[in-house]
Amino acid sequence: MYRHLILICLLSLFHTSCTSQKEKSATTTLSEPSLKAMIGQMVMIGFRGMEIDSVSPKIITQIEKGLVGGIILFDYDLVKKSRRRNIESPAQVKKLIADLQQKSKTPLWVAVDQEGGKVNRLKAKYGFPRIASAKYLGQLDNLDSTKYHALLNAHNLQQVGFNLNFAPVVDLDLNPKNPVIGKYERSYSDQSATVIKHAQAWIRIHDSLGVLSTLKHFPGHGSSDADSHEGFTDISAYWQAEELQPFKVLSQREPQIGIMTAHVFNRQLDSIFPATLSKKVIHTILRDNWNFQGLIFSDDLQMKAVNKLYDFKTIVKNSILAGVDVLVFGNNLEYQETLPEEVVNLVYQLVSDGEIRKERIQDSYNRIIKAKADLKK
Repeated sequence: MYRHLILICLLSLFHTSCTSQKEKSATTTLSEPSLKAMIGQMVMIGFRGMEIDSVSPKIITQIEKGLVGGIILFDYDLVKKSRRRNIESPAQVKKLIADLQQKSKTPLWVAVDQEGGKVNRLKAKYGFPRIASAKYLGQLDNLDSTKYHALLNAHNLQQVGFNLNFAPVVDLDLNPKNPVIGKYERSYSDQSATVIKHAQAWIRIHDSLGVLSTLKHFPGHGSSDADSHEGFTDISAYWQAEELQPFKVLSQREPQIGIMTAHVFNRQLDSIFPATLSKKVIHTILRDNWNFQGLIFSDDLQMKAVNKLYDFKTIVKNSILAGVDVLVFGNNLEYQETLPEEVVNLVYQLVSDGEIRKERIQDSYNRIIKAKADLKK
């Protein structure tokens, strides 16, 4: 009788333990994101619409399905050649962003190119404050002035709902005739110490207000004589190792930042691929040599410097293998409403076929989720 009671107790404990393990396993499975959900966090997309009702239902559906991890807003539609894109006034932008955030289960990155000066999506004519250019602030070389404009900019971004700014530019102003950096007064200086000093002040103020800053354009675009928006941009003959210095110093002093890659081709660093598609440039330098653990964003993957040379699969696959965490599609050089779903399905297939390891996707997903969580602290 005593043995029988012990056996019953042991069986009961075993059943309880098994049930507990099954419940724990089920909970773990339910809490783990699917592969497609992880890939979705790596996709940033541009879109059309001034208010939620004018945004394409296809875009909304992809956000709701978790196929989009971030959005980027523009004030001008390059395809339509129209000022009616996403930005009309502070109140309108705030409402649009809040409504889109409501559609996503995971908080979205809401990004903008708000550098100041000529690269200024939130313009004074729309009711936003005027922000000085980097060149002006670098020439003035007064940190109080830089901090003033950085605070004005960061507060403005925070108030309307942006949490990611694709700035500051830390390219060195080595070529005044550079058609994309020098021409638009986007660089603080041709001296790395000056660039580092002003960019660091900018970064810290934005960070204090919950806006992630992004250094661009790695590994340096300031010496080029061509615009990577327009086509193949070879900087091999012009690029100097000193151009890496602002990225290196700031990535170590301010590890919470993001870094945006450039589509420039630099034979000194990789004789085959432009930087965004190059593991030698991105992973080797940023991850291996500098131990940078922050987010790496691609420049717009629809730009002609990569888009004219490589097919869609190669661009996406090589960017991820190179080390890019967030694939940025401005959707403004060409427009495609189903792009997020196409990207997610392509990457899912690449993982299924063994061309990209699942662990590589998990790494980017973990960094993205951590960065989003850190913004709220």
